[in-house]
Amino acid sequence: MDPKPPLRSAKLTGNRQNSSSLLSKTLSDATTQNLSSILNNPHVSDSSWSGWWSSSSTAVQIPDFAPLSGTKTTSGGVEISRSDFASYLTSVSDQYNRFEDIRNHSNNERSKDSKDDDVNYASDCYDRVGEALVECLKEVPALYFKEDFALEDGGTFRAACSSVGDNDVLQEKLTQYLDVVEVHLVKEISLRSNSFFEAQGQLEDLSLKIVEGCGRIRELKETIRVLDGDLVDSARQIQELKVTRSDLLALQEKLRVVLYVNQSLAALKLLVASADCAGALDVTDDLKHFLNGDQLTGLHCFRHLEDHVAAAINSVNSILSAEFLRVSVNDAGDKDAVILSKAKARIASPGTEEDNEEYWDQEDTSSFHDRVLPLIIGLLRTAKLPAVLRIYRDTVISDMKIAIKSVVAELLPVLLARPLDSDFKAGDRIVDADGGGSSLANKLRNLSSESFVQLLETIFKIVQAHLLRAAEVKKVIEWMMSNLDGHYAADSVAAAIANGALTAEISSAADGQSGPSSLSTQKNLIKVSPATSSSNLSKNFRADVLRENAEAVFAACDAAHGRWAKLLGVRALLHPKLRLQDFLNIYNTSQEFVTATEKIGGRLGYSIRGTLQSQAKAFVDFQHESRMTKLKALLDQETWVEVDVPNEFQAIVDSLFRLESDSDDDHSKSIANSYNEVIASTAEQVDLNGQVNNTKTKNGHTKSSAHLISFRGVGYHMVNCGLILLKMLSEYIDMNNFLPALSSEVIHRVLEVLKFFNTRTCQLVLGAGAMQVSGLKSITSKHLALASQVISFVHAIMPEIRKVLFLKVPETRKGMLLSEIERVSQDYKVHRDEIHTKLVQIMRERLLVHLRGLPQIIETWSRVDETEIQPSQFAKSLTKEVGYLQRVLSRTLHEADVQEIFKEVTIIFDIQISDAFAHVDISTPQAKSRLNCEIQHILGCIKSLPSAKLNIEAGIPIAGQLEALVKRISCAESDQ
Repeated sequence: MDPKPPLRSAKLTGNRQNSSSLLSKTLSDATTQNLSSILNNPHVSDSSWSGWWSSSSTAVQIPDFAPLSGTKTTSGGVEISRSDFASYLTSVSDQYNRFEDIRNHSNNERSKDSKDDDVNYASDCYDRVGEALVECLKEVPALYFKEDFALEDGGTFRAACSSVGDNDVLQEKLTQYLDVVEVHLVKEISLRSNSFFEAQGQLEDLSLKIVEGCGRIRELKETIRVLDGDLVDSARQIQELKVTRSDLLALQEKLRVVLYVNQSLAALKLLVASADCAGALDVTDDLKHFLNGDQLTGLHCFRHLEDHVAAAINSVNSILSAEFLRVSVNDAGDKDAVILSKAKARIASPGTEEDNEEYWDQEDTSSFHDRVLPLIIGLLRTAKLPAVLRIYRDTVISDMKIAIKSVVAELLPVLLARPLDSDFKAGDRIVDADGGGSSLANKLRNLSSESFVQLLETIFKIVQAHLLRAAEVKKVIEWMMSNLDGHYAADSVAAAIANGALTAEISSAADGQSGPSSLSTQKNLIKVSPATSSSNLSKNFRADVLRENAEAVFAACDAAHGRWAKLLGVRALLHPKLRLQDFLNIYNTSQEFVTATEKIGGRLGYSIRGTLQSQAKAFVDFQHESRMTKLKALLDQETWVEVDVPNEFQAIVDSLFRLESDSDDDHSKSIANSYNEVIASTAEQVDLNGQVNNTKTKNGHTKSSAHLISFRGVGYHMVNCGLILLKMLSEYIDMNNFLPALSSEVIHRVLEVLKFFNTRTCQLVLGAGAMQVSGLKSITSKHLALASQVISFVHAIMPEIRKVLFLKVPETRKGMLLSEIERVSQDYKVHRDEIHTKLVQIMRERLLVHLRGLPQIIETWSRVDETEIQPSQFAKSLTKEVGYLQRVLSRTLHEADVQEIFKEVTIIFDIQISDAFAHVDISTPQAKSRLNCEIQHILGCIKSLPSAKLNIEAGIPIAGQLEALVKRISCAESDQ
């Protein structure tokens, strides 16, 4: 049934029904347009509109226009042109244009609505597909649509009749439901299919053809039955004879298999007994082939064959595992004995040079490969290599621990028998209270740093030998598993990997099963694996082997790291107290050990690195605490007396700040070595109390020293605590260079030292604390000048210290540290300026003291005195003190600092003295002369000060107010 004609007829019917509504719509649109034209007339006022709405008979008033003035024609008529209507057109043009726009818009909307109706009607027909069934489900209860609906069922019948009391009503209701379903179903069919009835006709034709075909088949079967009886009986007898012959041949073959298997079992026992693992595995492969096939099916005599094969394979695995462990691990004992004997010889004869013997040469490597290759191939064939590698990992760990323990046990007595080294004080060796000897930990603590380093070096060599052997095993296995092209065993290894992968899969699948079920599982895997996942099995098996292989070497490295960390941990309390060079020997040896083992193992040793880092931090912390204590005691004992600077301290400055300017590594190392020599020689100049001594050389001459310490061409006077601070800073720089991982920590400690030195110096000198702790009677200008020199020197070298220290600091932490250093540098600058201000304040206080006695002196100026006029005691004492301060500061401070200080002093003298002399009565000649003498004497002193050069160069009066006062006195004398 084609639904399209009904769609078109329905559309036509719908169009007829909507004709009246379209007409009414058109009239309504026309009315709306006319009303819009009227309402949009701009020439009508609002009051006229209200009148129009109130009266239904109101008409639109036509605006008045002037009469048309046309041109008269000869016939007496008037000729009218378009121009005569120009004023009218102009007045209505806006309203007309709006009217046209509204009319066009209405036409467009109408055409659009008609098109949408056509499209919507067609789409509605297709959208209604399925709606009929939905309506059917709404009208008919869901009970009647169940798949198991049957009125003869009691429950269904009661549910259907529960709402109906009469059978007639029930029948009518069911009939109604049936009609509803049929109507909606027909409607749904009409909507869903365009060729439903055509398909129904084709189905009927197909049924006829099927019936015809079945008849022809029955005829052919009858024909075949007749031919079979006439022609095939003789041939069937021949076929039965062939089958009998085949059965006899199969029996003969089965007997041969039985004979072969029996002989193979006997040979297998002999091969296992003689430890011929390769031959035994070949026999087991043949027997497993028979077991996995159908040749032995039903033979009761071989019911225990699988158990015999499994027992033989287990024996072969035991032999291969034991031999593999012996070759890979146990044969390393000879090299350990050689290394120990050489270590003992070096301890007995300290001058013996260390040998750089290689632990593995080409011949050893080749021999080792030849020995271990057959073992690995055998373990691959039995799929036991991953399990054996796990055993090998545990064995290597145990062997590593035993080897290290034996080294410690062998060398400790030899090392303890050596004389007491210089880095141990008396009583440092620990002895048990019972007198029965020391424990192992105490013996390790009793070792000197040099002896402990020798012990570590020997352990390093032993561990390296074991790890190199383990790495060689790893290399062989990786080489066999990845690339054997051209090797004589390439085919054997490839077959072994494939066989081992299959065996591993069979073993994992057969876990928990035994007997016939296990055998059937194996047979099924054998049948499926080659066709589906043989490559995946090989890849998984290779990955398993390589993983266990790598884990074995890493576990050995981890065990060595653990033992090494334990040895360091035993001496954790001693190492922070060592000298820097002694600690660096232990630290560098440990670093070399970690680097070498990590390179062999292929992974980072986080535990040993953490131990080294913690001990290095403990060393830095302890050294810092001891230096802070020493510096505090030294500052409290400082008398702020100038000392000569030994050449070794000048060499520290020169060597220290050459390090950051050299980029070549070799040159930097040579400079660092020479710097270390300088530091070592400088250590001799400082006694235990932190005092700098002038020691003598071997020839008895005192080592040379200088009066100043020079930096960038500028000399600085130094006191004892300044030199010790320089020595400490150099030691911190050593820590920073040799412990780069702790560079940030070292910089924080340096900043703490600098802050403490600056703060404590300020308390002792500016705060006069030295008078209580050092026994000084007073803080003089000499003390202040020396403190300023030390502070200035530290402030000058601070940028260079920053450059040297920041060579090892990560970029991420430089910003914060830079701000800290800049803050400390600014504190030093402020401290120096405060000292200079204090010197100026001293002169201000002395001037005020002298000014208090000036009035008594001025009272005597008016007396007549025949003696020669000379400066008063006020002027003499003041200039004397200024001269003394100038001599002290000029000998100690830099010229620029002295000029700045006396510039401030000059300004104070000029203002204070001018104010004091401004009120002097100079009415008498004697007073004028004495005042002039006083001022000239003071001006002479001021002009001799270093600050006078600055005023002369700048063209500024040296003491402007005093000079003006002199001019005023001169003018007064001239007026008289």
